[in-house]
Amino acid sequence: MTSHVFVDESKEGGYLVTAAALFSGDLASARRAMRSLVLPGQRRLHFTHESDGRRKRILDAITELGPKVTIYDASAHHRRRQREACLDALVENLASIGTRMLVLESDESIVELDRKTLYRSVRRHGCHEILEYRHLRAFEEPLLAVPDALAWCWQRGGHWKTRVREMVEEIRTV
Repeated sequence: MTSHVFVDESKEGGYLVTAAALFSGDLASARRAMRSLVLPGQRRLHFTHESDGRRKRILDAITELGPKVTIYDASAHHRRRQREACLDALVENLASIGTRMLVLESDESIVELDRKTLYRSVRRHGCHEILEYRHLRAFEEPLLAVPDALAWCWQRGGHWKTRVREMVEEIRTV
């Protein structure tokens, strides 16, 4: 079964890109589950702005979804190359497993650079006819809350990192 991969970045304490893969057949129910956690008055879940009690509830829901998570760490690269290095490693990995959809959280300041990087990467890794990628805002795609939460926990460390460690299949230093 094919998967869709949802990506978010974290810049605190090093540069990480967190990629959470969910099976295509599970997307509708996963979206419903994440939307059900958005409180009245919220447009989206944003882990940084949640209370610890809400964070635990959100993580319980994410655990139920069963994402397969890879963290790409480009902290050793020069700041200008970090995202590009992560995205290229991500595309290489997605090409090897035949992923069809990559969804990145839209940040208008880097969308154009992302498009150039992804255009080159999908051709370099031979998946330009298979892998589709989109930039969406977090309120447009509720499943972007998954890598957002996992990246926050990983960077925060302590019991938060321990809580999500079982979902992280691989940490790749790029």
